[in-house]
Amino acid sequence: MNALLYWLARGFVAVIQSLPLLWVARLGRAGGALAFRLDARHRRVVVNNLTMVFGAEKSAAEIYEIARENFRRIGENYLCAIKTSAMTEAELKPHIEAAGADRLPKQTGDAKLENVVFAIGHFGNFELYARLNHLCPGYQCATTYRALKQPALNRLMQDLRGTSGCLYFERRTDGEKLRAAMNQGGIILGLLADQSSKGLRAPFLGHDCNTGLAPAILALRYEAKLFTAICYRVALARWRVELGEEISTHENGRPRATADIMREVNRHLEVAVRRDPANWFWVHRRWKD
Repeated sequence: MNALLYWLARGFVAVIQSLPLLWVARLGRAGGALAFRLDARHRRVVVNNLTMVFGAEKSAAEIYEIARENFRRIGENYLCAIKTSAMTEAELKPHIEAAGADRLPKQTGDAKLENVVFAIGHFGNFELYARLNHLCPGYQCATTYRALKQPALNRLMQDLRGTSGCLYFERRTDGEKLRAAMNQGGIILGLLADQSSKGLRAPFLGHDCNTGLAPAILALRYEAKLFTAICYRVALARWRVELGEEISTHENGRPRATADIMREVNRHLEVAVRRDPANWFWVHRRWKD
């Protein structure tokens, strides 16, 4: 069964990767619009989340339209992620740009290049974070992931990601490998910071939710600079990754509390959500107990 699942998924991926990116984006948006009509359960989650956050400032009709566009964006982003994973840097260059890379530490002399932690989220085509190597010269991109329960789908996912040049570390089994990479320096470690994860109850968009501490903990552990990085959709099949202002991990020469650091991360992510609400992954139950 796993083998059949793998080859069916592989065939679907091959078809998507054979199409021009703009076709893939339009196909994804059409699929997202269809899912909005048919998937009542997730449509309800999105509308409820949007109403909880924006109910006092937007009408029900406006919220419904944001929800509809959110489904279209999710379809576009998922299919485009499959396509862009097989594109070369030259092919991808007209579709992605970066802003704020000048904030990254520069190498001085023979000193080891500092590590950097990006607190990232489910914004836009978030798989493009793995393609920032050519936009951040001198750095090696890396991230952590949790293996899927289906071995066949997990193998396919890693096959797709393997072409990016990004280093992937399984959260439960690759701790030593991650430590070795960080000790070498020059790593940009992207860590999702917008999922419900045990560690801290902190406000996000006006409501408390579980917030993981990993970006703050690893930035402190490896003396890394900490930034948020947001992938914005700027047009059909075009994205812009923006690096935010540095988030301080120390105060008066002493490490800041990880809870304070992550509260500040949440505030940065809030700005990104409010800037383009349809660009975030509202399907996720972010505020569950």
